[in-house]
Amino acid sequence: MKKILLATAFLLCAFFGFAQNKYSNEFLSLGIGARGLAMANSMTAIAEDVTAAYWNPAGLSRMDKRYELSLMHAEYFAGIAKYDYAGLGFKIDDRNTVALSYIRFGVDNIMNTTELIDAQGNVDYDRITYFSAADNAILLSYAYNFANVKGLSLGANAKIITRGIGKFARAWGFGLDFGLQYNNKGWQAGAMLRDGTSTFNAWRYDLSDQVIEVFEQTGNEIPENGLELTIPKLLLGGAKRFEMGKGFNGTVALDFDCTFDGKRNTLIRSNVLSIDPHLGVEFAYKKIVALRAGIGNFQWEPDFDGKNKMTLQINLGLGVCIKNIVSIDYAFTDLGNLSIAQYSHIFSLKVDLDRFKKNVQ
Repeated sequence: MKKILLATAFLLCAFFGFAQNKYSNEFLSLGIGARGLAMANSMTAIAEDVTAAYWNPAGLSRMDKRYELSLMHAEYFAGIAKYDYAGLGFKIDDRNTVALSYIRFGVDNIMNTTELIDAQGNVDYDRITYFSAADNAILLSYAYNFANVKGLSLGANAKIITRGIGKFARAWGFGLDFGLQYNNKGWQAGAMLRDGTSTFNAWRYDLSDQVIEVFEQTGNEIPENGLELTIPKLLLGGAKRFEMGKGFNGTVALDFDCTFDGKRNTLIRSNVLSIDPHLGVEFAYKKIVALRAGIGNFQWEPDFDGKNKMTLQINLGLGVCIKNIVSIDYAFTDLGNLSIAQYSHIFSLKVDLDRFKKNVQ
């Protein structure tokens, strides 16, 4: 029985500890939409639909529909973690576009056994409860397309974040993202300053006396209310679109994720700056079908002889558009288990709501 209490205490401490390190709000770095995931998240310069609210809000100005809806559901670690996204974009006019996005990453039905033993020392399995550890974010996005500089657009996100661990802890946060895109004769460039003003989460803990007692017995630190900061991350991207004739075209995109919070396990790293490059390609026929691939997640891992070797992640994907109304995208990530994470099959959906609006009228 003591082992069960220890296991629960360690699980809770793992979540509390995660809330205090430099990888805060890391669920907002996973990526959304199967197209972007198949291209190894190389979307900073080429995002041009409702999903641009996440990748680079400036790309919203290039939406070719007035109303767009996008949905995605993914599961990680054999279904233990659920990852969901929904986005709605509205093109006000040729210059202004807005979007609303919702992202959730959570683990549900976690067993809480901290109250399994009552005050008299009796084991009562009816006292077992369940809780969720979930991260949620709402993105309010705006993009503006300049009239005097053709191909230049700017965008911004206002992020509202709430993170919770059952009834034990809750955090609320706020942050801003800023984006820029420029397109000229098939060449595309983009930059996004994620968490540009630093994103904060204010944590509040509500632990019962029995949970505190379990923590004390297991030698764990009692968490205290505090403020967590996510410092800015700079995303840079470049791309080239090739017209191949007879309706065929290709796109090559290269992105660099630049972080300034100390050394990370990336391809290029230092005590001040770490750079994570990733490359994506796409071959399409008109707007009907597209094949995609991407390479990213370069990491150095120690071998059996103590030497570091470089590993990478390969992604593949497919996109199909039905009557220019519904787009279904698929991504197969982590092909061949070349990195530590498990591979996943991910589907996403994008719908042109203009057609439905016309039918209603």
